[in-house]
Amino acid sequence: MQNLPKKVRSKKLNSRVDLTAMVSVSFLLIIFFMVVGELSKPKSMDLSRNDCCDCPIPHYEENRSITVMLGENDKLIYYMGILSSPIIAPKEIKYGKDGIRQELLKRNKSMLEYSAALGKHGRGISVIIKPTKKSNFKNLVDMLDEMKIANIDSYSVVPEFSPEESKLIASK
Repeated sequence: MQNLPKKVRSKKLNSRVDLTAMVSVSFLLIIFFMVVGELSKPKSMDLSRNDCCDCPIPHYEENRSITVMLGENDKLIYYMGILSSPIIAPKEIKYGKDGIRQELLKRNKSMLEYSAALGKHGRGISVIIKPTKKSNFKNLVDMLDEMKIANIDSYSVVPEFSPEESKLIASK
């Protein structure tokens, strides 16, 4: 027989796919979607009041509130408590470190000390900011800056006025 050239067969290698990178990517994607799902949930704060307060002093929560009303021409009026029987009567005050900031720092410090004595650690004042329609946006931003500077965690912006507050801001 004739010497026929043999077919050269290539040596077949075992094909093995390394899935390590795929597993890593899949775990990263799972973690990413879990975090995004958690962050996309709406966050809200419970604002309901507990009517059966165990505080020894009645109207403890009212003693913590300071209402700041922003009027036109940089007018700023504040009072502490509720308007019908305020702890601090309504006063006109200036913006800045010698005005509202000093008052907020002083009241917050005394309320923190008072609440610590009652065993309610970290319960400072709660500020209600009420801008009128005639107040400018700069005044609202200034008040929000004062909240940050005075380390007041509990504050809200409420655009609604009671009839008594409307008379008060118009008269002063």
